[in-house]
Amino acid sequence: MRNLFAFLFRYRGILVFALLEVLSVYLLIRNSAYQRAAFFNSANAYAGQLLEWRTQVSEYFELAQVNQSLAAENAALRQRLYLSDLGRRVADSLPIRRDSLAQVRLLRTGRPDSLVLGNQALSNNDPSYPLIPARVVNNSLRDVDNYLTLNVGTLDQVQPGMGVLAASGIVGRVQSVSEHYARITSLLHSKTAISAKIQRDGTFGSIKWQGDDPTHALLDYIPRQNKLVRGDTVITSGYNATFPEGVMVGTIDTFTKEPDKNFWTVRVRLAVNFSNLTYVYVVRSRPQAERDTLETHTGTVVGGGKR
Repeated sequence: MRNLFAFLFRYRGILVFALLEVLSVYLLIRNSAYQRAAFFNSANAYAGQLLEWRTQVSEYFELAQVNQSLAAENAALRQRLYLSDLGRRVADSLPIRRDSLAQVRLLRTGRPDSLVLGNQALSNNDPSYPLIPARVVNNSLRDVDNYLTLNVGTLDQVQPGMGVLAASGIVGRVQSVSEHYARITSLLHSKTAISAKIQRDGTFGSIKWQGDDPTHALLDYIPRQNKLVRGDTVITSGYNATFPEGVMVGTIDTFTKEPDKNFWTVRVRLAVNFSNLTYVYVVRSRPQAERDTLETHTGTVVGGGKR
């Protein structure tokens, strides 16, 4: 307490001067409408600037959460681009009773809300390819066999074999999964092959990486009699249930004829820039098990017939 009194006594002149200044400003603002308006305008400007700085700081620390919410929203929107295989079935190819409510609904809308195959109703609005947003936490580019690590796992319903997309195109497939992470076999992998087609004429081929340039891959099995155009778009074919049909793969950059081959050597510029991947989407294909069961069973029967 003695030190406080000593401090006040020592700086009494400065403290009294400051107190009188504050009192003078207060009286000036209170008794003058013009000064009061000028003071509050200036105060509001400074307060607004301080609040803006505070908002910018708080928004900076909330960027991770905002990015996650945007990725989830993008996944929901992008999911609408990939139509269900069931939604493409034509209603008039199925028997519909004349006196049924479904017939009236068909006349009004042009297609029914659901299609009945046997005793099971299949919804047209049920998407075949739900998307799970994920963040890339590790990525390699310089190896012959490259991998990515995502921050989603079995708790997010991610399973091995699922496809991975970016906003611009194909990324790869899920190789292995833990509870919270997934390891992805990149498109830049020597053993990765993606069924693709040229959008202009529908010619099918297979996308494979050669192990050298992370911006290009080869499109194999394009017959030499086909006419190719530089810049043609290459998309997924839909033959593999891992990826929806029509997802961007890249564009044709160059093509040459090899004298000892019956196919073009087509070099495709990949749509995805693997050097700056941040957010991707894992594709959950619902009809995968059904397709695998059917194709395996069919393959067994055909194989037995050959024998």
